[in-house]
Amino acid sequence: MKLFIVSLVIGLSLISFPAIGKENVEDQVRALVKRVDSRYATTKDFQADFTQETHIEGFDTPLQSSGKVFIKKPGYLRWDYAEPTVEHIYVHDDRLEMYVPKHNQILKGNLTMMVATKAPLHLLQGVGKLTEHFEVQPTDDGRTGEGGLPLLTLIPKNHGQPGSSSVTRIVSEIHPDTYFIRSLALHEVSGNISTFRFSNVKANTGIDDTVFTLDPPEGVVIVEDVFPHS
Repeated sequence: MKLFIVSLVIGLSLISFPAIGKENVEDQVRALVKRVDSRYATTKDFQADFTQETHIEGFDTPLQSSGKVFIKKPGYLRWDYAEPTVEHIYVHDDRLEMYVPKHNQILKGNLTMMVATKAPLHLLQGVGKLTEHFEVQPTDDGRTGEGGLPLLTLIPKNHGQPGSSSVTRIVSEIHPDTYFIRSLALHEVSGNISTFRFSNVKANTGIDDTVFTLDPPEGVVIVEDVFPHS
């Protein structure tokens, strides 16, 4: 199954913030986190197109994917892959459904045991504030994104503990005008890196709940408890 849980994808907004001044990098990071947290607080739903590039340790050619994501608070997510194969992934709180038309199959289960998804899921669904779930730092090499904003390194606070996520850190670029996250790179213990980039973003459009409800096609095979409860 693809690594699909990503990170916060939030669209354009009419809210504006004063520019971050030229303080030292640590002060810039703290100011940037406050602005990103403000986006979590003011966004009820959002949708965007995404591209995903996954570098697998030991392989020269990365895997390329693309599709669309929908998110609605509290706890709803729909992640649609269009290329290279069609997959539809639905998440509500800790429950997951994955429909693969090619296989005529729906897999159902619980996210509790999928520890690799927990840190990205917190980021993606805007649960609390960034500093509640992550240690936030500038990148080691001091890289900056568009507009000169520092890239953020997000380290899951439970990293290294028993049952913790396989994601060791998430490197994020922030949009300099909207303070939404525009790209995320998930670094895993294995050395794999999945980078997500978002475009055509829309926020607070009032997405209907039916978008997050999987209506099983006639004759589809349903497999329960693929991802077991803890």
